[in-house]
Amino acid sequence: MANCPMDIINELFLRLPATSLVRCRVLSKPCFSLIDDPDFITSHLNRTLETGDHLMILLRRPGLLRTVELEAPDNVTEIDHPLQTGGLTEVFGSCNGVIGLYNSPTDLALFNPSTRKMHRLPYEPLGFSERSITREFVFYGLGYDSVNDDYKVVRMLQSKIKGGKDNYGYPVEIKVFSLKRNSWRRIYLDFEVQILFIYFYYHLLPRRGNGVLACNHLHWILPRGREIAFNTVIRFDLAFEELGVLDFPQDLYIEDNIDIGVLDGSLCLMCYGELSHVDIWVRKEYEVVRSWSKVFRVPIPESVESFDFLRPLIYSKDRSKILLEINNANNLMWFDVESQGLTVVGIKDCDDSFNAEILVSSLVLGCKGDPTKVQRLKDTTMNKSNKRDGFLSKGFKLKL
Repeated sequence: MANCPMDIINELFLRLPATSLVRCRVLSKPCFSLIDDPDFITSHLNRTLETGDHLMILLRRPGLLRTVELEAPDNVTEIDHPLQTGGLTEVFGSCNGVIGLYNSPTDLALFNPSTRKMHRLPYEPLGFSERSITREFVFYGLGYDSVNDDYKVVRMLQSKIKGGKDNYGYPVEIKVFSLKRNSWRRIYLDFEVQILFIYFYYHLLPRRGNGVLACNHLHWILPRGREIAFNTVIRFDLAFEELGVLDFPQDLYIEDNIDIGVLDGSLCLMCYGELSHVDIWVRKEYEVVRSWSKVFRVPIPESVESFDFLRPLIYSKDRSKILLEINNANNLMWFDVESQGLTVVGIKDCDDSFNAEILVSSLVLGCKGDPTKVQRLKDTTMNKSNKRDGFLSKGFKLKL
C-alpha cells in the first residue's frame, strides 16, 4: 500500500462497500484521511447510487434491526441498536444509507448502520402536553435536501384534545430539523393545509409508514373517510421548508383504499381497488400533473390471503423485476414485469414479521457521528432546564 499511488487507491476504495472502508481506515494515515474526506464520501455515495452496488434490505421492527444483502439474501447481519429502550425504538425512514430512529417525539437520532455512527438530534419540546398526544398521532419524515446539501427530519404531531389558542379544531404542530444547522424550526401552515388537518383528518392520519421522499419533497397520503370525500396527498418541500398539497389523477380521489410509495426515485400510488390485484400508478415527471400513469398491476399471489399492504421497493439491475413488500418482510417477492409472476425471496433465519427498507451502503455520518463531549454537555444542561434530565443514554458513543 505504501508504494501504491493514492489516485489508484481512491479508485479502488470507491468500489468497496462502506463496511469494508471503515476497516480500511486503519491501514495508514493517508487512507484514514481519504476515507473521512467529505468529497470522497460524496463520490462514494454517488457511485453506489449510479451502479446499484452493495445495496441492502433493512429489516426492522421495534427494538430490532437486521440488514440483508440484496443480491445474497443468505447474508444477514444483526445491527446493534444505539437507541434501544425497552424494545420501543422504531425506524422512520432511510435515505442515502442513513436511517432515522426514535423512541419518542423528543428522542430521535440519525444512524448509519454501515459505519455504526450516530447523530442524536437536540431535544425539541412539544407544543402540546404529553397527555394530549399518542404515539400513533406523531408522524415523521427523513430526507436529503439536494438543493441545500442537508439532511432534514420532519416531525408532525396532532393533539387529540380539541381546542387551543383559537379554540377550534385539533391543533397541529410541524417542525423540521436541519443537520447542517443542528437545530429545529417551526413550520407555519397556510390556510389550505390548516383546513385539511384541523377540520377533517383527525383519526384519519394514522396510516402505513412515514414520509415518502421523491424529488426533494416528503409525502404523506391522507385517505378519504367518513368526514371527507376525497383522498389527498400532502408534500413538504425540503428546500423551502413549506407544506402543500400535491395534485394527482381525479380517478383516484375516491378510491377506498390507497397508499403511497416511491419507485426508482418517482412517487407512486398503490390502489387496492379489488381483492384480486393492486394497481401501481407512477408520477414520471414530478412537476407535470399529467405524467401520472398506471404502470403495472400486481395480481394477488396464491400464498397470500389478502393485500393488506403492498409496496414496491426497487427494480432489479436489469429492470425486468421489481422487489415488493407484501404485508410484511415475510412476504418479500420479486415481481416479473413481463410475465407478472411472483417469486418469494427467501431470507435466512427470518421467521418473524418485519417491515423492509432499501438501504444504501454509504459513509454519510462517517466522520461526524456522535456530537462532541462539549456539545453533549451543552445539550444535557439545556435538557435539565426543560425538565428532560438525562435523555442521553449512557455509553451511546460508538467506536470503530
